[in-house]
Amino acid sequence: MPHGFEPLLDYFIVSTILFAIGVYGLVTKRNALRMLFAIEIIINAANLNFVAFSRYLTNPNVTGQTFALFSIALAAAEAAVGLAIIILVFRVNREIDVLELRRLRG
Repeated sequence: MPHGFEPLLDYFIVSTILFAIGVYGLVTKRNALRMLFAIEIIINAANLNFVAFSRYLTNPNVTGQTFALFSIALAAAEAAVGLAIIILVFRVNREIDVLELRRLRG
């Protein structure tokens, strides 16, 4: 590996750990709020990669930061819609366990 890329490896390791924590949260948790938070952690891992790779390109530019800003805006919208759905489901069922939501009749 070239001499100037050690910090990029550090960012990649942190991003991989964040991604693994997010996937673990999606696979093991049944609570809808915890699953929403796990998705947010995965999005933050991707944002970290966008910014790190943009910084360490041979011709650095702001493309990674731009993608990260759009991703943050989309994540905020996703969180707002997800929380609204979770609140509505809780008001109707008094439960936010995703296994219980599969039994809904419509």
